[in-house]
Amino acid sequence: MKIIETRLPSCVVIEPAVFGDERGYFFETWNAERFGQHGLPTKFVQSNVSTSAKGVLRGLHYQWPRPQGKLVSVLEGEVYDVALDIRRGSPTFGQWEAVVLSAENKKQFWIPEGFAHGFAVLSERAVFSYLCTDVYVKEADAGVRWNDADVAVDWPISNPTLSAKDEAAPFLKDIAEERLPVFVA
Repeated sequence: MKIIETRLPSCVVIEPAVFGDERGYFFETWNAERFGQHGLPTKFVQSNVSTSAKGVLRGLHYQWPRPQGKLVSVLEGEVYDVALDIRRGSPTFGQWEAVVLSAENKKQFWIPEGFAHGFAVLSERAVFSYLCTDVYVKEADAGVRWNDADVAVDWPISNPTLSAKDEAAPFLKDIAEERLPVFVA
């Protein structure tokens, strides 16, 4: 397993060791002992899978209170995956990082608690996997507008298919302070 740091502290890309031959391949998607050795989470409480068509953009989502850390990967297809630091007081507040995740590259992206998350589907179809550190809580569900000019995520698609919720999400500057996580050094 190879850990690749990003410009956002704590957000890391994970490249698993892949073992393959003419029959196919094998790799570990999560191992508590190995993840713990790298300071990554060793406990997840919810696992989700979603499917989306080409051009779908989901996000930028977060929960507050009851934040979720997410270990994300793609089981089929390819996505442009984004983490956005929304922690009040963080030196990287409002900054984002992106990585292309695909079934082919088998990369995973660890997005800690306190970050908003979203992705855009680049392939005809994508099957997306999330391991979460807390369960979904409807009352804590929140989001940041995908095309917030102050955040300026460089999405690879210009006219995505959005849910009504994502289309109406507030801009980061318009979110009340108490609805944003707090940076803890």
